[in-house]
Amino acid sequence: MASDTATATTPTPVRSPRTGLGVLVVLLLAVLVALSLFTGVSDVSPTSVLTGGRDGDAAFLLLVSRIPRTVAVLLVGASMGIAGLIMQMLVRNRFVEPSTTGVSEFAMLGMLVTMVFRPGMAVAGKMCVAAVFGLVGTWVFLRVVRAVPARQLVLVPLVGIMLGGVVGAVTTFFAYRLDLLQSLGQWSQGSFSSVMQGRYELVWIAGAMVVVAWVAADRFSVVGLGEDFATNLGLNYRAVVAVGMVVVAVITAAVLVTAGTVPFLGLVVPNVVSLLIGDNVRRSIPWVAALGALFVVGCDIVSRVVRFPYEIPLSVVVGVVGAALFLWLLLRRGSRAH
Repeated sequence: MASDTATATTPTPVRSPRTGLGVLVVLLLAVLVALSLFTGVSDVSPTSVLTGGRDGDAAFLLLVSRIPRTVAVLLVGASMGIAGLIMQMLVRNRFVEPSTTGVSEFAMLGMLVTMVFRPGMAVAGKMCVAAVFGLVGTWVFLRVVRAVPARQLVLVPLVGIMLGGVVGAVTTFFAYRLDLLQSLGQWSQGSFSSVMQGRYELVWIAGAMVVVAWVAADRFSVVGLGEDFATNLGLNYRAVVAVGMVVVAVITAAVLVTAGTVPFLGLVVPNVVSLLIGDNVRRSIPWVAALGALFVVGCDIVSRVVRFPYEIPLSVVVGVVGAALFLWLLLRRGSRAH
């Protein structure tokens, strides 16, 4: 009888709904990765890879083009989502990310400077210059935001968009005067069409910054509670903010030199994750990375098939979907912005 009572009172483990959602995200990501590997004009399919294809180059294309492109898409999606998450913790605002704070425009200005003064600089050097300019842009934005008298939820990203508009206009003006508008257009339109083996490896640096963000995740969570609160807990607020600025700047620069700008990604994905699991950065990072990669892989496949056999820039697809979700977030939280 006692054993029956003990058995009856033993709680049955309940599976968290987030576990099922996480499994679904992983399965969808695996399916989209497989589609990305075998979607394109050239005949690269599992059968052609195993049999050698019509010209015997299917396996070669898979290794040189499709796999590097898919890996780059995954790293860009994960790292840009993390950059947006860290930016939101630093500013304490859910509507900011590199493309809405002027960081991307500052990094693009750095790329233009390298094209003017050191046109023969290696890609790694261009990324370093772009990262420095992006770091300056992050600092300028944080200084401007601190000077804003009313820290309203919607006002902060509008300030960043205006700052980015000014820097972007200056960059466009000098690019026009120096006949570099074509290069500027390549950077401003995110695309993975030119990504192949030997031309995407720098994006691994963005992946390394994701690891840095994971290590400092708890500190970013505390910083997101405010400077006074973080200082009272004994945290070096300025040092953590500096680390966050470096993470955001390096990710933005690495993505810029590899694929161009990818708008709204760092804004939409962290907000969706926040609605699902809350604001804990350590718990959010795996979700943001997975959903960011899922989002970009899906948009990249759409960009390849919507006008097949032609390919439209990835930034067009991401911009349309991201802008719609951005407006939805604004309207959803607009009533609580005051």
